[in-house]
Amino acid sequence: MVSKRTMSSSLAFLVALLLSCSSMSSAARHLEEKKPEYPPHLTVPEIPKPEYPPHPTVPEIPKPELPPHPTVPEHPKPELPPHPTLPELPKPELPPHPTVPEHPKPEIPHPVPEIPEVPKELPHPEVPEVPKPELPKPELPPHPEVPELPKPEAPHVPEVPKHEMPPKQESHYPVPEAKP
Repeated sequence: MVSKRTMSSSLAFLVALLLSCSSMSSAARHLEEKKPEYPPHLTVPEIPKPEYPPHPTVPEIPKPELPPHPTVPEHPKPELPPHPTLPELPKPELPPHPTVPEHPKPEIPHPVPEIPEVPKELPHPEVPEVPKPELPKPELPPHPEVPELPKPEAPHVPEVPKHEMPPKQESHYPVPEAKP
């Protein structure tokens, strides 16, 4: 079923489409009936081409002759004077190294004193026992008595009748078959 809103909007659309089509057809008819009259095209007179005198000829210029290249005279290679020689300097003599006097070797006693062996496990020292002090036990007050309360009864709720479902409507879609 179509709602009122959809029905009214589709009706408005059809009216707008009808009006636009009718206005377009009247505009086309108006263009077909009246043909615009344009003024005739203007003719442009042809202008005669001017005649130019022929191009002047340029006389050929003779190529200038250049004198031959001048020759460069050869100069003798300059000779360098020999390297100056340095006079030999005498080798400096270093003073002799100072000598270190020899110290006498210390004497080591022949019988080497023996190092006492350290036992692998050391004895554990004894820890003295400390007597535990006796503390008096605190006395607690007796638990208070809680009176028993009667159990509250639940209020009586009347049974609500079960509603019956309306009959199932048949749909126009086919029921899919169960796959094995």
